[in-house]
Order: sequence, then structure tokens, then C-alpha cells
Amino acid sequence: MPFLVQATADDHTLAVTTETATEAFAKAIEWQVVERFTNISINDGTKSYTVAEFSSVMALKQIANTVEPAAELGPKAKVK
Repeated sequence: MPFLVQATADDHTLAVTTETATEAFAKAIEWQVVERFTNISINDGTKSYTVAEFSSVMALKQIANTVEPAAELGPKAKVK
């Protein structure tokens, strides 16, 4: 799924499309920290997120993907 990363620099809008969420997040961080662009957003085709929102959504998704397989193991699985 492609992700659209947008930012503002000197009253111009910049945009790049990436193939993965990881690439989109990396580009957004680069633009925010290194280039000091403003109004950075990441769009997943459905919703537009700030860098902080996108980070939280991706972390929650990764946690869910980790917890679901453990739950499928049944009551004998212990989480430490």
C-alpha cells in the first residue's frame, strides 16, 4: 500500500510517495528533523496523520500483530 508524505517548505508543498509505512515514517522524520520542514503529514490512502499520530498507530498495529499470535497459543502460553 503506498503512503503519501507531505510537508511545507518556504510556502511550497513537497510530496513523496513511499511503498511502506517504514519508508514513509523515515522520510517524515528526515523532513522534520534534518530539513526542518513544517506541516508534515503521512496519508495512508484513507486518513492523514501527523508524525506523532502515525507513530502511535503503527506501534499499536505492531503490538496487535505480536499479541494475536500469542493468544492463539492458548492458555498454556505464558507472557513474561
